[in-house]
Amino acid sequence: MSPTATTERIGFLGLGIMGSRMAANVAAAGFPLAVWTHTPGKAADWAAAHGARAMSTPAEVAGASDIVVSMVVDGEQVASLMLGPGGVIEAARDGLLVIDMSTIAPPQTLHVGAALRARGVAMMDAPVTGSSPRAQDGSLTIMAGGSAADFQRALPLLETMGALIRHVGELGQGEMLKLINNAIAAANACALAEALVLAQATGVDLDAFQEIVAGGSGASTQLTMKAAPMRAHDYTTLFKTAHMLKDVRLCLEEAQRAGAPFPAASHARDLLIGAIGRGHAEQDYASIIETAEGMAGSRLGS
Repeated sequence: MSPTATTERIGFLGLGIMGSRMAANVAAAGFPLAVWTHTPGKAADWAAAHGARAMSTPAEVAGASDIVVSMVVDGEQVASLMLGPGGVIEAARDGLLVIDMSTIAPPQTLHVGAALRARGVAMMDAPVTGSSPRAQDGSLTIMAGGSAADFQRALPLLETMGALIRHVGELGQGEMLKLINNAIAAANACALAEALVLAQATGVDLDAFQEIVAGGSGASTQLTMKAAPMRAHDYTTLFKTAHMLKDVRLCLEEAQRAGAPFPAASHARDLLIGAIGRGHAEQDYASIIETAEGMAGSRLGS
């Protein structure tokens, strides 16, 4: 990275499973970094470990930054930290750029963007795909919505966090593409879970199932990532079931608004609801195998 690429001061809001790893890559690239998160004391500990500065409010982060990144759970949190008391808007000034990398509904993005723009603050949405290991090594896929000029300004920063980075259109289009992507992933994971249950029920060796499907037309990222955890009932969290359900639900809301049916996503929503009903909301969405097993009255490995 050239010396001029790190002259922008960066603020980072949210230090959860994904945000903490993404911010670590920003710090490692040499950008001056100020951070905040809602958990008391967490930002100070993280900042001490990564050579950053901890701030007490999002407004303080914005006041010390040229570009502010947010990576939080949902649209309500984004609106609160941007527009609420102590929010970014209190430090609004011309030239400040906000990049929300959370996954939220496109209408929420447009609402926040309009409020910030009225105060001279530009906004992009740049949600990511890829779980925590890819956040750790900076190889996320990033889909960015906003102006072309803002995208070019943000690109050196985004390159510290992602490997495939694409400007996909105007503000809100990054979120829409992300929701569609996650709904496809959830639908694929549901198909995998049901196929595993069927394979066992019909006497197919599950090791053979994984090997043959991986080499054939049924291969998928979900097979690679989730077949083994599903078989082991290992739901160590890479992406929470509750978060996947949230994304699928938001996608279906946009599908309804557009008049474009997405029945595979509707089925995925139902299996995710079943997994949450079995107590797996905070665990990985590989837990949808529990719903598939429950529907069939069987359990893998039994």
